[in-house]
Amino acid sequence: MRALLGAALLSAAATLANAQDTTIETAQGAVTLSGMPETTVVLDLAILDIFDTLDIPVAGVAGGPKPAYLAAYSKDSTPQLGSFFEPDIEKLNAVGPDLVIVAGRSRAKLEEVAKVAPAIDLTAESTDLVGSLARNMTGLGKLYGKEDKAAETMAALTARFAALREKTAEEGTALVLITTGGRMSTHGAQGRFATIFNEMGFAPAIKDVKAGTHGQPISNEYILETNPDWIFVVDRDAAIGRDGQPAQQMLDNPLVHKTRAWTEGQVVFLDPADWYLVGAAGPTALNRALTQISDAVDG
Repeated sequence: MRALLGAALLSAAATLANAQDTTIETAQGAVTLSGMPETTVVLDLAILDIFDTLDIPVAGVAGGPKPAYLAAYSKDSTPQLGSFFEPDIEKLNAVGPDLVIVAGRSRAKLEEVAKVAPAIDLTAESTDLVGSLARNMTGLGKLYGKEDKAAETMAALTARFAALREKTAEEGTALVLITTGGRMSTHGAQGRFATIFNEMGFAPAIKDVKAGTHGQPISNEYILETNPDWIFVVDRDAAIGRDGQPAQQMLDNPLVHKTRAWTEGQVVFLDPADWYLVGAAGPTALNRALTQISDAVDG
């Protein structure tokens, strides 16, 4: 009898613990959630990267291209719930989540999915990528009982950033490009790839770049005039699996050949899945990005 009573008390205590409110920081302020979610839908690849890193199960994801390290979430065992921009509300209802997480491309659908279940926005700020990731890792670690793993992952990333900044302190200027449909645009220290400047330590080759999702359109003549020490390139067409002129082919021309970046072998074609699909805003993507750029600096 005592054993049965003890088991019952332990069960009740566990239930009470799971029902406790948890307050976490989101992109839209502090949000209080009741209990640990058991059925979570994730509509963002960077957040899915966090869930994968912390070994937290997901009940459904947005469909579409995913990097190789998240390919398991494209299988039939994980419901594909529309796209980032247009979640399938009928399928979402069928899953019956107790939490839906939006971010980035799906953040505009926060109110719509919140009609199905509690929803939060964990969009990362490109001008404070590491800070945003720390916020999301800390909050999700707290919510799902993964605080130690979250803290360990962030500590390792912070150390890697510090090591890279020591290397880039004397590396000069950088220009960041995105190519798509035979066109090019650049993004500066306020743009979507700002972490290259603000947190990895490269000096912007140009100061006043028009901020925005699509960046500032540029030409090969502009690249030569800017003449950066480094050029970092993201091929959007390769990221989304669309046919188009490869970025390597676009940059391989007489004007770009005259730049310091080309002559010094310092044109780096960044992994398109890490940088465009995930936005380098998940721990795996960011670790891979740090490795690629650190290796390039090391020569």
